[in-house]
Amino acid sequence: MNTVVLNLEPIAHLTDEQFYQLCVANSDLSLEMNAAGELIIMPPVGGESGNQEAGLITDLEIWNRQAKLGKVFSSSTIFILPNGAKRSPDASWVKLERWEALTLEQRKKFPPLVPDFAIELRSETDVWRQAATRLRLAPIQGKMQEYIENGLRLGWLINPQDNQVEIYRLLKAVEVIQIPAILSGEDILPGFELQV
Repeated sequence: MNTVVLNLEPIAHLTDEQFYQLCVANSDLSLEMNAAGELIIMPPVGGESGNQEAGLITDLEIWNRQAKLGKVFSSSTIFILPNGAKRSPDASWVKLERWEALTLEQRKKFPPLVPDFAIELRSETDVWRQAATRLRLAPIQGKMQEYIENGLRLGWLINPQDNQVEIYRLLKAVEVIQIPAILSGEDILPGFELQV
């Protein structure tokens, strides 16, 4: 299954509430919406990628339970970014003060904020979609850039197929490092390290 992008703008502009209701009515689909209003239907991940994603969330949650500095979210959580896009990182974290500033209704539905930290894991389905390496990475890199442009403080694009990690930081150039490596949460996630 490939990612499907539907341009809804010629016939409809979904409000945040309509998009939420669409997701609830189609809970078996993984949906996102970009800032242009295009609906993105993403394929499920395979066992290897799902296991890797679960490990990332677990490591982040273990650190957070000790640090008690914020909230950890899975890839099922959709965030409404300031530019209007509705995105779901593979793993993410929001500083506690920012989370607590949201209303109970905003917390229950799709939180209207960009996470402070996000991880995108390039899955095998990303590889199968396109033949050229740059084309395979471009949509995920674009998503990471969108997070940064909307206020993400730190992000990791983990690319096991090419043995690389791209590190995205607010107001800085993207840094590419080779796997294996130990990634640091820097001052965003103090004391958090991830071996990849």
